[in-house]
Amino acid sequence: MNSAPPAAPLPLAGKRVVLTRPREQAERLAEQVREAGGEPILVPAIEIRDLGDPARFFALADRLEEFDLAIFVSPNAVRKALGLLRSRRAGKPWPASVRLAAIGSGSREELLREGFTDVLAPRTRADSEALLAVAELSHPAGKRIVIFRGAGGREVLGGTLTARGAQVEYAECYRRVRPDADPGVALAEWERCAVDAVAVSSGEGLANLFEMLGAERRHWLVEVPLFVPHERVAEQARRLGVRELVQSGAGDAELLAALVAYFRSAK
Repeated sequence: MNSAPPAAPLPLAGKRVVLTRPREQAERLAEQVREAGGEPILVPAIEIRDLGDPARFFALADRLEEFDLAIFVSPNAVRKALGLLRSRRAGKPWPASVRLAAIGSGSREELLREGFTDVLAPRTRADSEALLAVAELSHPAGKRIVIFRGAGGREVLGGTLTARGAQVEYAECYRRVRPDADPGVALAEWERCAVDAVAVSSGEGLANLFEMLGAERRHWLVEVPLFVPHERVAEQARRLGVRELVQSGAGDAELLAALVAYFRSAK
């Protein structure tokens, strides 16, 4: 009797990958890394917190029907904004006249999971500039647009849409902070393992990670490939001295595909 051929090795077999997303977001990606044979090491560099006072958000929620377009800048914005809207609007459905847009596939996928079907999003990069390049936003004059984001986000998207004639308002629905928890345990795991890659999801996360590592550990980021969502974060990483960069996109599927492609090509 012929024996079955040996199973092909999993694409990330033996690879240890540091994931720096907020812990509640990293679990799904960590499981995907495990399914591909890898070992995820969770080192959260950002913590997502609720607003201290949601009064301004609720005031905007009361007049959601006034807008033509709602833009969600991140999966966090989707989860936090929709949660707050549900608590304020007492079961009212999303206004049919308000179209949805997302920065990148991660935010779009989160909206699809929430039951929305018509979501405008760029086909390539996951940043404000990519969304601004979408044809539907080239001439928004007279449109009323609300941008759901974290406190203190970038102004490129809103500023450009305003310059193009749109009326833009921000709806801040969460806060991003550096985690309070002592990162010692996570960093000890990083030091113990022979890490093969590090992934960051934003410039803020990269800056926090750089500070968390401290001067004596920052060389760790130079020794392995750093996976970043887009060029803006890549440029920031270069300024910090990182030498090997891989632009992966922001979504879980994009990052996993980039990890698999990188290690396959490295064989």
